[in-house]
Amino acid sequence: MAQPFSLATCDVVGFDLDHTLVRYRLAQSAPLIYNSFAHYLVTEKGYDKELLTPSPESWDFCCKGLVLDLEDGNFLKLANDGTILRASHGTKMMTSEELLEVYEKRKWKHFKSDSEMACRSAQYYFYDNYFDLPGSLLCAKLVDCLTRNGVQKPFEFWKDIVAGIQHNYKISAFKENCGMYFPEVKKDPGKFLQKCPASVTRWLRQLKNAGKVLLLITSSHSDYCRLLGEHVLGSDFADLFDIVITNALKPGFFSQIPNQRPFRTLENDEEGESLPSLEKPGWYSQGNAAHLYELLKKMTGKPEPKVVYFGDSMYSDIFPARHYSKWETVLILEELGVGDGVVSGQGEAEPREKKGKYEGQQAKPLSSKSEQWGSFFVDAISGTENTEESSEFTWACKRIQTYSTIAIPSVEAIADLPLDYQFTRFSSTGLKTAGYYPGPPRDLFSNGEPEMPS
Repeated sequence: MAQPFSLATCDVVGFDLDHTLVRYRLAQSAPLIYNSFAHYLVTEKGYDKELLTPSPESWDFCCKGLVLDLEDGNFLKLANDGTILRASHGTKMMTSEELLEVYEKRKWKHFKSDSEMACRSAQYYFYDNYFDLPGSLLCAKLVDCLTRNGVQKPFEFWKDIVAGIQHNYKISAFKENCGMYFPEVKKDPGKFLQKCPASVTRWLRQLKNAGKVLLLITSSHSDYCRLLGEHVLGSDFADLFDIVITNALKPGFFSQIPNQRPFRTLENDEEGESLPSLEKPGWYSQGNAAHLYELLKKMTGKPEPKVVYFGDSMYSDIFPARHYSKWETVLILEELGVGDGVVSGQGEAEPREKKGKYEGQQAKPLSSKSEQWGSFFVDAISGTENTEESSEFTWACKRIQTYSTIAIPSVEAIADLPLDYQFTRFSSTGLKTAGYYPGPPRDLFSNGEPEMPS
């Protein structure tokens, strides 16, 4: 039986920023992200103007956990053993027969054992966070357009997607008012950002007063981080944290060993000199987890301080923090906070996030269950007759259970709990529905609990 997890036993509590402490109004932020790419592709790269007008119902295509096979233009939903559960060519779902024509025995050739498979490569791209998902719809529509124009494969649009990322999100884009994304957020932050409730700021202060070292580690640059923090947490948000690290370039922040990036000083949001080591708390840029941990040893007075890190991205936050740094990890999974309830410990449905809500609009289309792709957590292999017996965990769900200590719908969901609250952690030997707070998603019980190979 796995030992329960408690924040009281942690010496250091770290947080990602975007979609973790800062929650977005997804109904507004997703179209902005989509348009920032689509406008660039149409005006700068000459793609079809059809990309500029996605229909409202087309957003159902977006689903975390999909992988884009860049060569074939296919989107795949994988089981934990690499079996393809569902697939589409562009936005058009593939039949079981079409799938078998492309993928022998429904197996994806790039699949490897879990820790060996990168989430991004020249051959494929996994979609695992809300900044990514609008891009999945855009890429699917790109494939539709190219297919209608006679392009079969290989599909070579990815270089233009990367150019769009560079144009809209390069480190100087916020300061230069470049692209479409940053100018819109700067003009009206409240349109895209949800105010953080007082319960969360009280909880952060409670952690600090209990002697915890608090970290903020974000890949956002310092100027955007400051705008987000001040709008969501207040003008004194930086005082809530002992160490703030921006432009962290995750997952490399955790995984670039032994060639770690040095920390850099910051002055007026400009990166300065590189530092051979991290000597004191403060606000820094870039850096690496190894040098950070040496400072944490000094700050806590412990040879092996216990760190927990909260984040929303398996690729950037949870997997590297656990796999490389051996930190405890808390996955922010908004999919636990929508739909018709989670299953409580007594097996009864209860309202999600019943302890309160963030201010403002609550519509979150990207975190809603996709009718096209089905459950993010579990699925049957399409084209088989006995769907109950073939029900399997998705690859994305297996990674949650493998690399997360617990998964919660939001920081707010636990802010009113005592610091010594005992969470049931994910465990390879325990129930596969354990680890979710306030309870597991109902989809895991649609056909009884699926079997998970060890």
